[in-house]
Amino acid sequence: MTNKISLVLGLMIVSATAIDLFLFGTSHMVFLGKRMLELINWLAFWR
Repeated sequence: MTNKISLVLGLMIVSATAIDLFLFGTSHMVFLGKRMLELINWLAFWR
């Protein structure tokens, strides 16, 4: 992955998060954070 691609992907993730926070507030971010931790734990189990 080149620096340009990683920068674009990072900006897309940050902008999507900012838009979600602006439109829906922080309650969705807590839900998504919990789900992300469950996914990481599940993937770590299969590693």
